[in-house]
Amino acid sequence: MRLVLLGPPGAGKGTHAQVLSKEFGVAHVSTGDMLREALKAATPLGLKAKATMEKGLLVPDDVVIALVRERLSGPDAKKGFILDGFPRTPEQARSLDATLRDLDMPLSLVLYFKTSLPVIIRRLSGRRVCGACGKNYHLLNFKPKAEGICDACGGKLVQRPDDREETIENRLKVYEAETTPLIDYYQKLKLLTQVSGDLEVRELNRDLLDVFRRKGLLGPGVKDPQRA
Repeated sequence: MRLVLLGPPGAGKGTHAQVLSKEFGVAHVSTGDMLREALKAATPLGLKAKATMEKGLLVPDDVVIALVRERLSGPDAKKGFILDGFPRTPEQARSLDATLRDLDMPLSLVLYFKTSLPVIIRRLSGRRVCGACGKNYHLLNFKPKAEGICDACGGKLVQRPDDREETIENRLKVYEAETTPLIDYYQKLKLLTQVSGDLEVRELNRDLLDVFRRKGLLGPGVKDPQRA
């Protein structure tokens, strides 16, 4: 099972990537996490990314795809992987395709989490993050034990500026402009399946399992968690 998850901020991609990774024993590959780890470890790719970021620039595609290639070459990705947050453009998708061909690991499916604006606003505006350790919370779904205080380190919880309601609509416009060509790209390759990002975790997880069954992704070597 080799998946790409697409969808706007607040669609639940990260949550479902973690759930599916645990259920099927495949690697959850988040480019954001990879970049943070590379920066922390001061790897050659991490240092190259840091130099770019310090100039206020986006990390170049060649650096990101090199990080992805390095991660997908790891032993845990041999069983399968779930790409969360990459690719974001058709150019990145073509680079990913070339990398996967080299690794003999073609994509099984691309899932597009189509999500409505009211749901996105509710989810994003409720998010809080610890200013000290970076642990994430939600005012409705994952509250801290003490209001405004991180359970893990006691740090103060803050709202990221781009999670404020007045900025969310603009973020979505930018996302749609960037991602529509990517959705078209995967549709032409007959890899794209649309699911509802409005659904809560358990309900959408059931729908995803139905998609996997229909696509034949729960064959030998991949256990169906509902039947295990």
